[in-house]
Amino acid sequence: MRTGTAMVAVLAAATAVLAGCSGKVGDSGSADTKRIVLIPGVANEPFYISMQCGAQGEAKKLGYQLDTQAPTQFDASLQTPIVTGVIANKPGAILIAPTHATAMASPIKQARDAGIKVVEVDTALDDTSIALSSISSDNTKGGQLAAQTLAKLVGDKGPVLVINTKAGTSTTDQRAQGFTDELKNHPGMNSLGVQYNNNDAAQAASIVTATLAAHPDLAGIFATNLSSAEGAATGLRNANKLGQVKLVGFDASPKQVEDLKAGTVQALIAQDPGTIGVDGVDQAVAALEGKPVTRTVRTDMIAITQTDMDANSKYFYKSKC
Repeated sequence: MRTGTAMVAVLAAATAVLAGCSGKVGDSGSADTKRIVLIPGVANEPFYISMQCGAQGEAKKLGYQLDTQAPTQFDASLQTPIVTGVIANKPGAILIAPTHATAMASPIKQARDAGIKVVEVDTALDDTSIALSSISSDNTKGGQLAAQTLAKLVGDKGPVLVINTKAGTSTTDQRAQGFTDELKNHPGMNSLGVQYNNNDAAQAASIVTATLAAHPDLAGIFATNLSSAEGAATGLRNANKLGQVKLVGFDASPKQVEDLKAGTVQALIAQDPGTIGVDGVDQAVAALEGKPVTRTVRTDMIAITQTDMDANSKYFYKSKC
């Protein structure tokens, strides 16, 4: 009897130790519901820095801690281990810009299944059942705005090219689609299609060089992201076509703003990443506090040209908080 009693006591003590951390037997620790982790698409990019600045300010205002962990490249194979590590540290919520619409579904689902509140910022998964909320620019409308802007620049006529980054990136694919859809309203312009540069400026420059060789009457280019625009500008510069072939870029990082001022690009479609960060924190906090969450939130965009850039400087992205 004493042996049996002792064994019960030992088991009870072990159970108490396991339960003490989280209230659940076998759980290694409870989530820190006052901590949010932001996982951007890539480190050291002004768009995501601006988003981080907005998120940090809002988290502090609401009494939450916000940490940021970003991959060195916009790549699912680099973002996945970051998500896995964050899951092990059990924050209350994550804000994440998935680097691929399908490849990131499994690790993000693991975060959700671990009890972490998931909010998508900027990019999104194809599977809409995983995240509680998605905050982004209306990228389809952004593409439409790019087409309308380019149409004005080229006088509504001539062949135009879209240079996109990586296939499967939800935001840029939507921009390209919006651009293509809007071109139907501009019969004098014809699309040369969408080409991908794998988020590499050098590849974008090569695309422009090859396109000009085949289509010397190229009127305009829409570059869906920073690397595409920088590479396109290089290709046009090498061909002495800067300013002749009109270039519309997306985003308003310091380098892009310099290019606009210098006339390297003729227009920028600027997002509002700071507000995306603020809204992301608001939705995460609502989820953590048991309040209603908005499934889809869209933020504004604006077309900026050289003539109105000073008036729209609030949309320029930051290189530090």
